[in-house]
Amino acid sequence: MIKPIHNFKDVTLLVTHYNRGTSLERLLKAFKDLNCQFEDIVVSDDGSRKEHLDHVKNLQNSYDFRLITTPVNKGLGNNINKGQESVNTPYTLYIQEDFTPKVTFPEHFNDALNIMQEDKKWDMITLYSYSPYPYLEPYKLGFSEKIYKSALWYTNNLKFYLYGDHPHLRKSSFLKDFGKYEEGLNVDQSEMRMSLSFIKKGGKCLFYNDHYGLLTQENSEAEPSTATYRKSWTDKDNIITRVGKWGYSKIKFLKLNYQLFKQK
Repeated sequence: MIKPIHNFKDVTLLVTHYNRGTSLERLLKAFKDLNCQFEDIVVSDDGSRKEHLDHVKNLQNSYDFRLITTPVNKGLGNNINKGQESVNTPYTLYIQEDFTPKVTFPEHFNDALNIMQEDKKWDMITLYSYSPYPYLEPYKLGFSEKIYKSALWYTNNLKFYLYGDHPHLRKSSFLKDFGKYEEGLNVDQSEMRMSLSFIKKGGKCLFYNDHYGLLTQENSEAEPSTATYRKSWTDKDNIITRVGKWGYSKIKFLKLNYQLFKQK
């Protein structure tokens, strides 16, 4: 049986990469196996070690993509900035190299693209998330609008992630509309600063309701996640830590409201 070709005209696939060439190869192969064709593909590398970068360069023999490099690691913010600045199409599918599309991806990604092309008010559409956005309003075709609830009685801290670094489709004018990613910060800080800017400047975002339905995130022992995890008292589960977590979440809530108030 011949698989249909999914030609996503006007879309650049932007992949950020750092020291995980095999993961990148898996991602590109999965899109090829699904017959997903993008107008352009950009791989933005963040100063990977030579052996990984050599592998990425060899992949260009099998997969047609532009490689944007930097001599030293400058962090995810810089890596997304330089990758996005090289995009020449109206829309960008942003994804990190440790994700893999499922067979369900082409159909629903095409829905997302059609939505953005038909209604220019949408700035981005989230295609994967660890958890649902807390305040959603049903839209259509399995998508809902993320609604930022500014009132202080909406106390779920996840409301501040109106923008998120997980895979998403966005307008390629994103940096012009909401500013560049702040550089020299850790991944979480850079993501939050962008989300606060997105909220402050009235960004409009949709969310695919089946947030695990389109992609999987895979990290092998050979190429583990580059995000660091630090065990702390918050990993424990007893009455003292529960009270501590509750207090911490409220302090964070107030801090994020203050940061949003100061956001230009």
